[in-house]
Amino acid sequence: MQHFHSRDAGQTQDPCSEGPAPVLPMEATDEVVRYYSPMVWRLAITKTQSAQDAEDIFQEVFLRLCANQTAFASEEHRKAWLIRVTVNCCNSHFVAPWRKKVVCLDDVALAQLQEETDPQPEGTPDIYAQVLRLPQHMREVVLLFYYEDLSIRDIAQALQITEVSVKKRLSRARQKLKMELKKSNIPTNTIT
Repeated sequence: MQHFHSRDAGQTQDPCSEGPAPVLPMEATDEVVRYYSPMVWRLAITKTQSAQDAEDIFQEVFLRLCANQTAFASEEHRKAWLIRVTVNCCNSHFVAPWRKKVVCLDDVALAQLQEETDPQPEGTPDIYAQVLRLPQHMREVVLLFYYEDLSIRDIAQALQITEVSVKKRLSRARQKLKMELKKSNIPTNTIT
């Protein structure tokens, strides 16, 4: 099975990277999946902290995209829709009846998640690893704000919370990150 979220999935640009976005067809195609798969994968793995669960959610999101009959007004609309569906699928995953009887091994999941993320170049601070250790409600706003480059308003809509809540979570996450980075002797001047 080909995993579109892998680094070798294609030469298309990541939707959260700098530079102009490519012109994508409005219907769901392999090109659209390749373009948005890194973003969907990051959100799913971050929320579930399990590669297997993230894979299920990843597939569900793109199946829903293929089945979607509503036309998107723009690429921003499609991106927001994909984020919202990914978050909803993750939330649904956690309330599934079979999930309630599973023992959560947070340390094992975190170790697995850290192995699957791209390693930092030698000698650079591993801020991303510290972000992954944040509580989920803080981690998801940090990832959406800094890694997916969403605005406060877009994050609030995607997570169905108020803009004030997003700002408060970001502020608390920054404070917690600074404290944890100081403990790890990592310079905190990169956290703003």
